[in-house]
Amino acid sequence: MKLKYLLYLIAASLLIYGCSHLKQRPLSSLGSSNLRGVPFQNITLEASLKPFKKNDKEDIRRVAEEIFTQWSSLLRHADTISIMLWTSDGSEILDYTGNLNQPLEWSKYIGNPNTEHAIGSGPKELSLHERAYYYMENPPNYTFKDLRFIVNTLKEVGAAITGRPIRIGATFDPGPEFAKSEFKYKKHPEILEGSAMGEKSFVFSYAALNEDKTKYAGFPNGIPAKTPFGTFFGRQSQHFLKDLNFDYIWFSNGFGFGMEPWASTGVIFTGTGFNSHRLAETKEKIINFWKLFREECPTFRIETRGTNLSTGIDLAKDGVDLRAIYNGGFNLLPPPNSPWAALDGDFGLEMIGYLSRMAELPDDKYIYRYYTHDPWWLNSPWLDRYGSEPHDIYLPMSASRINAKGEIKLPTHLNFLTIDDSFGNMPTQVPNEVIPHILKARYNSPTAAAPLVWVYPFDEYHNWASNQPNRLNEIYYGDWFIRQAINNGLPLNTVISTKSFPMAIQEKPNLFSQSILLAVVPDANSVYEKTLINFVKNGGKLVVYGPADYASAAFKELLNLENSTSLIGEFKIVNNYLLDNLNRSYRDKITHQSLFSGGGISTVINNKNDKSTKSLVKFSKDGQIRDVLWFRELPEWNGGKIAYVRGTNSSHFEGGRLLKPDDPNEYFVGPLYLRYILKEFGLEYTVDKQNSDVKNPVLGIARNNNGYFFSGYVPNTSVRHGFKFAQGAPILVGYDAVMENGKANYSFPTAWHREARVFVEQNDGIVSCKEMHSGELGISRRLQVYGLKNATVRVFPNDETTEQTIHFYLNSTYPWKEGHLKFAKGEKEYGNNYVVKNVTGELVVSW
Repeated sequence: MKLKYLLYLIAASLLIYGCSHLKQRPLSSLGSSNLRGVPFQNITLEASLKPFKKNDKEDIRRVAEEIFTQWSSLLRHADTISIMLWTSDGSEILDYTGNLNQPLEWSKYIGNPNTEHAIGSGPKELSLHERAYYYMENPPNYTFKDLRFIVNTLKEVGAAITGRPIRIGATFDPGPEFAKSEFKYKKHPEILEGSAMGEKSFVFSYAALNEDKTKYAGFPNGIPAKTPFGTFFGRQSQHFLKDLNFDYIWFSNGFGFGMEPWASTGVIFTGTGFNSHRLAETKEKIINFWKLFREECPTFRIETRGTNLSTGIDLAKDGVDLRAIYNGGFNLLPPPNSPWAALDGDFGLEMIGYLSRMAELPDDKYIYRYYTHDPWWLNSPWLDRYGSEPHDIYLPMSASRINAKGEIKLPTHLNFLTIDDSFGNMPTQVPNEVIPHILKARYNSPTAAAPLVWVYPFDEYHNWASNQPNRLNEIYYGDWFIRQAINNGLPLNTVISTKSFPMAIQEKPNLFSQSILLAVVPDANSVYEKTLINFVKNGGKLVVYGPADYASAAFKELLNLENSTSLIGEFKIVNNYLLDNLNRSYRDKITHQSLFSGGGISTVINNKNDKSTKSLVKFSKDGQIRDVLWFRELPEWNGGKIAYVRGTNSSHFEGGRLLKPDDPNEYFVGPLYLRYILKEFGLEYTVDKQNSDVKNPVLGIARNNNGYFFSGYVPNTSVRHGFKFAQGAPILVGYDAVMENGKANYSFPTAWHREARVFVEQNDGIVSCKEMHSGELGISRRLQVYGLKNATVRVFPNDETTEQTIHFYLNSTYPWKEGHLKFAKGEKEYGNNYVVKNVTGELVVSW
């Protein structure tokens, strides 16, 4: 046994010695790691302490080696690597006395340990949210000194294996999850508010502490009465992070961003109205927390989880002034996409949160976060909740922001929550299966503006909240409406702020020449309004949504809009503008609640004799008519087009966390009109399904290197999808399209991600596009299209392709000496494309 142990030590030493030399030869030197020029600035592996099942230095080192080895094929694509430690619930920071030999309460549980039931006790029928178990028999005990050893070991081993700088992050959660907290729930319940996990269950950031004579690292003589929590927490964090060699801190579950991080109600919005008189005070309290924290902990980087909601919703319901937080110089990383929303299939909620928070940023950095395991609640989302389907990879990773220079900006940081499961295991299956999807999504990330771009009113919402609090319902409505639209198939995944839009257009006048913009009615006489009007009159495409009560005369003239008396309640839908095909159709009535839809409906078409205005949908109530959907284009606009969608949220509040969509068996789903109106701009996406209560798919369309990349989530795979664009029907690589009246129809699995570079105009038949091998020097790509009948085919090769380097062959085979087909440069309005007409048979295109 002694010999065996000696051999083990020799082998371990050689491994460590060898790994240490990788500092001179980092992983990137062993092969390409630039992800086509877009590496991540930072990749974070989040982990609890559960994998460290023995308080033994060699075992801790072995676990650290396994962490970096498992994820090495991805980590080579990062400039910096971070490990974010879910040590406890953050109470280890609050409880820290400055003595490293202090026992550490850590997250050794499955379930909620902060209940009345002792660990592992209580009736069997109790849920994990009602009690907790130890994750293993006799879990190890740790001290703060042991935690520092783990932190230092991770840094040492990580640097040796990856050749990258290693950061280690600490975490703070405001709730009862993860570990027992005597501080929150016994000693200082006065800091608790909110009801996210029971009454008074979450720490609210602007609380004040009662007197406490216990010794703490930052308060050796105890806590004076009325000490702001921000002051106490900041000072404790400074001592804890410095003493234990952490590099940054993570604020979890909405901490610092409001009282109710998961709910649609809060301090301001009650579910029945808005406490606008509390807005200024609440905004000031939230900002004051950040200032107080930074006075005590001035330099450590803050990374944030944020709430499950969005910029506009958080502002209107909880007084969260995200603009002031971003502009406060607090050295923070903004919140990522919410993993919670995607778990419930609410991708609309995930995407509006993600896009609205990245519209403006503190320093051009932001995170994409993916949920692989949950170390507390006995689930591993990749394996169970997602069923190993990558929809929550491809959909949010198809998102991008556009800055004031007109540049496409992707997430700079990538986080994985977490790399260990509830039992402290780190199954290699998960990184082995997840990493290829992450890399593919990054390869295919946007390089140009998407077909649909959200011009997000980041400044307007904050200005209205401060100066026009009567518009809180409009702020609250806007993001919920877009949430519902995305959940009903609106392909929205790109954002630019109203502040950046005029500057971006000036920098790059053709930036949105192949895009449709989606925007609220602009403020009267603003630079943004003038830019929007000029955009339309110079050939741009624009969809305007929401109330127009404050529209200027110039913008109302552009829309041919006038406001009449406001109506609310149940309406009869007069016109039939339905694109989806249902066995049992949508209802012809709709309910419009003022509270959830930004006021009543007052909009009408001003000049009904204007031949340039196409009325599409009207609502009728008590003999009164209101126009809610119309389209307009004038010859002098040089191809410019504008549509107006008044927009009904089609949601209501019944208590609980989120607004609930109206029953589609009773009422029409108002946000569907946003997807339907895109047909008027040459982008038609339709759904065939059995009946109205079958959930609609979620769709993202991104542009990468002149190609179109489609990503989708299909909650009900019996649904059939139809596409018809102005340039033809997209023929997805590797799929077969059933052509019906020029539309390409597909059946998709739960999660799908496909490329389209071929668009076909053809009435019927089955058209397929397959990848072929090159087989010829100088050719990097070859696609085979078959099933063509008198078709017009447009091809969108990569950006570098020219008329000299693209080749078309009709009914020909290798070695491609015959069948050369003449082609033409495609129409300018479709971008860089090449077209052939009257094609029958099999077409091969290469470049």
